[in-house]
Parts: sequence; C-alpha cells; structure tokens
Amino acid sequence: MGRVRCISSWSMAGEAGIHFDDASAPPGMRIYAVGDIHGRFDLLSEMHRQIMEEIGRDRPGDWRLIFLGDYVDRGPDTRRVLDLLSHATQADPRVIAIAGNHDLGMLDFLSQPRADSLFANNGGEATARSYGVALRFYPEEALLQGWDELRRSIPEEHLTFLRGLRPSVCFGDLFFCHAGIRPGVPLEEQENTDLIWIRERFLHHAGLHPKLIVHGHTPHDRPEILPNRVNLDTGAFHTGRLTAMMFEGRTKRLLEAAL
Repeated sequence: MGRVRCISSWSMAGEAGIHFDDASAPPGMRIYAVGDIHGRFDLLSEMHRQIMEEIGRDRPGDWRLIFLGDYVDRGPDTRRVLDLLSHATQADPRVIAIAGNHDLGMLDFLSQPRADSLFANNGGEATARSYGVALRFYPEEALLQGWDELRRSIPEEHLTFLRGLRPSVCFGDLFFCHAGIRPGVPLEEQENTDLIWIRERFLHHAGLHPKLIVHGHTPHDRPEILPNRVNLDTGAFHTGRLTAMMFEGRTKRLLEAAL
C-alpha cells in the first residue's frame, strides 16, 4: 500500500486546521463513509441498499462510497461481506475500501499461521466458519490443518480485494482512514501503521488537523462527532448498529442500519 497523495496548506507552525463545521466535500460531490462492519453482512447489505437508493433518487453530479475498514472477524458472515465489497469495488471505482487492521491481520494469518496472531485472538474462528472451516488454533497440527483448509476455501477475488485495500483517501477537506493520523505529521507523510492502528495519541489530541479526519477502529455506542474528527465505529458486531455519514458541501448527515 502506498502513501496517500493529499496536499494541504496547513503547516507545522500552528496555523488553524479544519473544523467539523467548516469541512466541505469537493463541489458537486456527495460522499458516504461507512464504519467498521466485522462480518455483519445483514447490516452492510441494509446500509448499502439505503445509500444506493439515495444516490439513485437524488442523482448527485458525482459521488463516492467509502468503507473505513475491518470487514472481517467476529461477526458471522465475513464471506458474504467480502463478496459484496469485492464485487462493488470492482464494478465501480467510486466505491472505495480502506484497509483495517483486522483485514490485514487476516492476510498475515493466511501467509503465516500463528496461534498468537491478531486473527487467532480476535474472532478469526468466526471468519473461518463463514467459509465452512472449523478452525482450531491448538494443537499445532490442528492449526496447520485448518489453515490449509481455510486457504483453499477463500475465493481468489476475496484475496485480491484484501490485497488492494487503500491506507487512506482524501477528498476536499475530508481525510478518510481506518484508525487515525499521527498529530503534527503532514498527511502526505503519514505512516500506514498509524493510519491502520493508532489510538491514544490521535484520540486524545484536541487540536484541529489539516483536514477533518473520518475514521473507525475504536468502537463507541454512538458515533463520535468532534471538532477535529468523526468516529463512525459503533461496534456493529455487538451493538447491531452500523453507522455512516453523508458529506455534501458542508452538510453532514448520519445514517444507520440497525437490526
């Protein structure tokens, strides 16, 4: 994954950044950003239906649909989630998928099976079940047998989708990534590790950023809307609520799929 190309006029000298109220999508473009899914195909399919219905009804001049990562693990239907997203991103380049730490953790496990991996310890067995594989992480013989079965069960298009996930994208005053950014580092110099994993240093930073940061990764019962960032991870796996936000000009609106 390469670094983002997002140039801003903000400088390290402390110039004012972008406030939530002032952040704007590019003229003529409507953007939807969707929070962490974690195998909840039921919520994803409903959210996707809502958004595409709005786009078809309102016919904006241009649009983007951005998924903020963590499509796999924990929930019951990773396979169908990856079916929908791989087909949607292949069919239309305006549908964009951002890399989450769980998504890359799945690829890491498929490359090297380890019982102490992110995949093994954070819901990977549910992902495997969605492919019809009863994966056990101990003893090692069972791990290797299940790993081999899982590798053979995953369609190539799912692997292609996961390997092609972007670390971030930027439109207008809006910067989209999975976890957040390292404060004080220009957006075009952010490290992928931070974009996919960062928490405390980003979450506790009260100052404005060069762009409004739209992210997931850290679940809350409700979306967090702060002056410098928007967190759309509402813990879909355990809350049964998947959250999105629409951006058009300076207008922002929340959407929810709940079951």
